[in-house]
Amino acid sequence: MFRTFKRSRLVWLALGLGIGLVVGLIAVGLWPEQPVHAVATDRYETFAMATGPVDEDVEAVYFLDFLTGDLRAVVLGKQGNKFTAFYTYNVLNDLGVDPAKNPRFLMCTGLANTRRGAARMQPSLAVIYVAEITTGQVAAYAIPWSKGIYSTGQLQRMQLVPLAVTRFRVPAMPGGGVPGR
Repeated sequence: MFRTFKRSRLVWLALGLGIGLVVGLIAVGLWPEQPVHAVATDRYETFAMATGPVDEDVEAVYFLDFLTGDLRAVVLGKQGNKFTAFYTYNVLNDLGVDPAKNPRFLMCTGLANTRRGAARMQPSLAVIYVAEITTGQVAAYAIPWSKGIYSTGQLQRMQLVPLAVTRFRVPAMPGGGVPGR
């Protein structure tokens, strides 16, 4: 009786290990890999920076100067030893900002796969969102991107492309009132 129990316990242990091994191998071989993309955003006084993917394996660093409204982006070259793509755009007009009135900006990146057609230049995967608190406006911008130009290591200097602008809140009136109420 003891031998039968001991033998059946070993059989069940071996069977469990075998099933676990098979399930593990199937999971490793068949489970779709999901790449993890992390983005970062930081700010210091009148300056903000953020990162976001330009393409599947390339990211940009975005900078916003609150004093001038200049939004800039740079992309590290394929060799990894210098920046090869530079983009600029001034957001003040899009957001209706008077620079003399101490603008207050927020900035972050998001994903928007808006690519269309077979054109050489496509919008980047990341969209950079810039909001201005006093006007209540938010705008989205993208990098005009060419994987072909990037792979050759050519220097690129272009403007960021404005995608959309909308109001996210009604701006306060002088004296604390809210228009239309």
